[in-house]
Amino acid sequence: MKHLALRLFFVIALPALLVATWWLASDDSTDVYWPPLRTILTAFPEVWTGERLRDDVLPSVLRLSAGYASAAVAGVVLGTVIGSYRRVRAVCEPVLEFLRAVPPPVLVPVIMLFAGIGDTMKIAVIASGCVWPVLLNTVEGVRAVDSVMSETARSYGITGVARLRHVVLRSASPQIFAGLRQALSIGIILMVISEMFAASNGLGFTIVQFQRGFAIPDMWTGILLLGLLGVLLSLLFQLVERRALGWYHGLRAASLSRLGSPPGRRSRFRVTDRAQPSSVGPPRSPKLSASLEQGGPPRPLETDAPLRLTRRRRSQ
Repeated sequence: MKHLALRLFFVIALPALLVATWWLASDDSTDVYWPPLRTILTAFPEVWTGERLRDDVLPSVLRLSAGYASAAVAGVVLGTVIGSYRRVRAVCEPVLEFLRAVPPPVLVPVIMLFAGIGDTMKIAVIASGCVWPVLLNTVEGVRAVDSVMSETARSYGITGVARLRHVVLRSASPQIFAGLRQALSIGIILMVISEMFAASNGLGFTIVQFQRGFAIPDMWTGILLLGLLGVLLSLLFQLVERRALGWYHGLRAASLSRLGSPPGRRSRFRVTDRAQPSSVGPPRSPKLSASLEQGGPPRPLETDAPLRLTRRRRSQ
């Protein structure tokens, strides 16, 4: 309980400090573009009513979900193929590096020419930016699959879809989720940018309308809502990641606990002055017991056998 309370304190401490600093710094502000925080918080429930949440926030979340899901599927599928075959990777790598270097907001006018100004354009913009972290992390994760694990699976007859599911994707899943986490933040940014061009609803469209109408406190409420949406989506992603990568986090926790345990707890042997009897093999000497007590491999015993053998040869 104490550990949970301490962890909750560290989670809340920094946001509370930032909010308090903002409140004090803007309390006596008379700048039109920098309103006091209390004014923004007062306008928040008046601006973001149930009707506006349904008409503006829900469409944005649906577009983000569609673009993000499309990018995740395309990135994992293409990354698995490119990472599994060396020749395919050699052919595709220059093209991927060129396309990855192009900023997705620059493609908005081009995508508008082919996809129009509807939801398809916005989903395509989100997917075009989210696909690259997923794709590149999947390629590296598939390339890093342990060769011993692959040979063991092949020896046991695990091939085809079963090998892809239980060996390749399972081994690459930590890096795949790292790419998905990066793509989530990129998707939120592109969601807002795509709604600033030829849109009639959405969070980005509403914030721009507030800015053009000089409703500055209302504009700040939209920015706060975007931040809260990002925090909520991040928490939801962490829940999914923790459930999907439970085996990975369990292995890491076990490795860290084993490395951090005191040396005395790792030993199951006892140092004595006499040799300990054993059910198999000859009795251990005190030096062998001391070596096992230290947790390391048995050290070679010091004997006078070579000296006695040399004396016997000289006497002969």
